[in-house]
Amino acid sequence: MEKDNLTLLAEFLKKRENIDPARVKPEATLEELKVDSLLLLELLFEFEDRLGVKIPNDVPPPKTVGDLLGIVEKLMPGKGA
Repeated sequence: MEKDNLTLLAEFLKKRENIDPARVKPEATLEELKVDSLLLLELLFEFEDRLGVKIPNDVPPPKTVGDLLGIVEKLMPGKGA
């Protein structure tokens, strides 16, 4: 499932910020992809809408693409938290 979420993230960043999807890798930092706090919020809302998850307001801000995907994965139905 993480691959699907990575693809979703890459497509969103390509459409929204024209970021090359090849740069969107789990080890890439959000800073190097130019994801600021506002864009991060938009990404979280996008995941909530597309995946039907609710991301709590108190999650620590992710530093990398992998961190962001990890937060989303934990909240998906059938996954652990």
